[in-house]
Amino acid sequence: MPEPEGVIHQLYMERQLPPKVAEVARTQGEDPDRTSLMIEELRDMIYEKGECIPHRIDDDYLVKFLRARFWNVHHAYNLMVRYYAFRESNPEFYENVNPMALRSLGDDDIISISPYRDQEGRRVICFKFGKWRPSKIPIVDLFRATMLLLEVGSLEPQSQVLGGIGIMDLEGLTLNHAWNLTPAVAQKMLALLATSMPLRTSQIHIVNQGWVFDTAFQIFKPLLTDKMRQRLFFHGTDRASLHKYIDPEALPERYGGTKPEYPYTYWLEHLSRDEKVVDELQQLGYVSDPLLED
Repeated sequence: MPEPEGVIHQLYMERQLPPKVAEVARTQGEDPDRTSLMIEELRDMIYEKGECIPHRIDDDYLVKFLRARFWNVHHAYNLMVRYYAFRESNPEFYENVNPMALRSLGDDDIISISPYRDQEGRRVICFKFGKWRPSKIPIVDLFRATMLLLEVGSLEPQSQVLGGIGIMDLEGLTLNHAWNLTPAVAQKMLALLATSMPLRTSQIHIVNQGWVFDTAFQIFKPLLTDKMRQRLFFHGTDRASLHKYIDPEALPERYGGTKPEYPYTYWLEHLSRDEKVVDELQQLGYVSDPLLED
């Protein structure tokens, strides 16, 4: 699929943060004078406690766990333990998974990720669950695609600092969708979005929700901590409410924004040509041969 002229779907993995992002990082506890010491403290903790065996412990890898927990070494370590426990419990989400095999989620417009950032510099991902057909695409593919996005997003230093934003568009949600939302599924969704990945989901915006969502949300409520609740925002069809948090300049037209919307497939095809990303994903158990399909 040809990429739109003037639009670049790519990751920015330069170590040096843009000045504004570097300032945010400092407010989060990132101190260049202490970075090496804190990385070494985390590395020592991994060796001493032995609760997980990470596939790598180089500085760049450990930094993303530290940034995800605002440079609190103990919290970063606990996150790493949860991350590897989640992977061990759900190998079907990544083992022998070819990212390009997930292109149907883009073809059906279930997931889209903007090449643009919001006013704070954060990535914006849209999930349109009402367009998902459980009989066509198994729910495990939704988890695979979400985990893949988070794994890839965690490679960007800027996203490590700022986190990302999710828009959950529930237009067209039916009871058939709700029946697939078991407590076990809800727990895994929260693990991906809140507790077990080295990338923070800064905000989740719920739009176009109806009575079916109100019913399904009862499954989530008991699982939410106060911190998780503070990241949730409910807008219905009120676009002005959404714009209080995300500038229209970073939103597609369907949400009252100014930008066109691009399918998930653009991201997959670009990432498949990025050797560094391919290598990172291979280390995590993904299959990369062949990445491109006719």
